[in-house]
Amino acid sequence: MLNMAEEEDPMSVVSNLFDVAMVFAVALMVALVTRYNMTEMFSKEDFTMVKNPGKENMEIITKEGEKINRYTPSEDQSNADGAKGKRVGVAYELENGEIIYVPE
Repeated sequence: MLNMAEEEDPMSVVSNLFDVAMVFAVALMVALVTRYNMTEMFSKEDFTMVKNPGKENMEIITKEGEKINRYTPSEDQSNADGAKGKRVGVAYELENGEIIYVPE
């Protein structure tokens, strides 16, 4: 005959699964951040990052203090704050490192 103290709580399995899922989720987030070199997002330094430079879907991401801004330079697509951008010129970098801006 089973005693009530010897019976196992069926909900204890669910709480153990939740703990395992949380550890897995945190480990996955850390792995993704380190894999894609996104550790700059968590630093105190300001930075600017350009995704897909020179392509149609180019994005400029800047971090200033605690604020992260995302800018997509195109004539018909606006970003979250409603700002729009257009191409106003071309910049060329010479072999000696000098940059020349040519307005259009």
